[in-house]
Amino acid sequence: MAVWALGINHTTAPLDLRGRFAFALDQIEPTLQGLRQSLGGTSRHPGVETAIISTCNRTEIYCAAPTSTPGPALDHTLGWLAQSGGVSPALLRSHSYTLEDSLVARHAFRVASGLDSMVLGEAQILGQMKDAVRAAETAGALGTTLNQLFQRSFAVAKEVRTSTEIGAHSISMAAASVRLASQLFEDLGKIRVLFVGAGEMIELCATHFAAKNPKQIAIANRTLERGEKLATRFGGEVMRLADLPERLHEFDAVISCTASSLPIIGLGAVERALKKRRHRPMFMVDLAVPRDIEPEVKALGDVYLYTVDDLASVVQTAQANRQAAVAQAEAIIDAGVQSFMHWMELRSPVGEAGGVVPLIQQLNAQTDEWRALEIARAKKLLAKGEDVDAVLEALSRGLTQKMLHGTLAELRAGDAEVRAQTAQTVSRLFLRSQAKPPHGL
Repeated sequence: MAVWALGINHTTAPLDLRGRFAFALDQIEPTLQGLRQSLGGTSRHPGVETAIISTCNRTEIYCAAPTSTPGPALDHTLGWLAQSGGVSPALLRSHSYTLEDSLVARHAFRVASGLDSMVLGEAQILGQMKDAVRAAETAGALGTTLNQLFQRSFAVAKEVRTSTEIGAHSISMAAASVRLASQLFEDLGKIRVLFVGAGEMIELCATHFAAKNPKQIAIANRTLERGEKLATRFGGEVMRLADLPERLHEFDAVISCTASSLPIIGLGAVERALKKRRHRPMFMVDLAVPRDIEPEVKALGDVYLYTVDDLASVVQTAQANRQAAVAQAEAIIDAGVQSFMHWMELRSPVGEAGGVVPLIQQLNAQTDEWRALEIARAKKLLAKGEDVDAVLEALSRGLTQKMLHGTLAELRAGDAEVRAQTAQTVSRLFLRSQAKPPHGL
């Protein structure tokens, strides 16, 4: 069995390229089905387990299959992903990373623990990974190996968070947004704030801004019901997304994070808003991937626009204070990787190093077959009126003879040296209380 991963993240690919490969949660299931069909087409790579993790900072594909050489399937996966994003395989390869076996486990554990995030130690990624696993399960794409990989990732992440202070000094995207806004506006209690979207990230941002008691909070969302729920929580108002262009000028700060595949705040709308505001400055944060706000807005003189990548320098403060916690977390991850690889090794095909689970499964299947045959024979004898004790004696004798037949045949075969080695093995397996192997066979 082999596992491999292909991905891009905030350290390897620019924002606009990441946007081409961003999958909303409701897109994961059909996307996985398309990937599996592509991999299994013409029986090239059948039976591959797959999962996709897609966030604002990363898109990663995890795979597992009963093969020792994942190279061809990995290349096929890269080609498929490149085509889905409308770029050349060469371009994607130059911005992506590929991992195999233990490196996949280490990476997954680090991602789940928040060690590979733009915000070191952030906890949101763990929930996003769990959502991705549920989507893979629903799509029927998650098998035993990937399920084991992710369940162990969650366990390692839990241990990291409970045993270290990895998240104690982290600054979230939401907190970073407030910090930047406070640098532009002297008093956040006097500004009007608009949140576009109603997902988890917007909820976090609204929580942080609400703590500063702004003059007004408004939620613009495609679904009014969800927007109303969030607006009520923070004592704000809700508006339709369609009304946003006409009301944009009312707000000093705009924070947007939706799952839209196209920008929802265009250059023209912002220019008109600035004119109505008589060029009073606007603070804008675009936390969406793909972008919610057209990138050309950044060039406007009275707009301070920040993307997720722009926030990187802000959220990496207090880095030195976290180094000891990082070292502790890495040690926990090392132990988790060793445990997972041992689990993988036990499930290698019979004949490969460490491959015992398939052999155990074969032994269980063989003994179940023998047991079924003897029980069927015993039932026939009982139906004929045979004595119960005699039938039980025959059943037990039949089972022991079947189980020992191959062993006894091996003990009588081969030269003296082979028989002696076989005798030692048989003694260790069947006669654990004897110090020496039996003789005279």
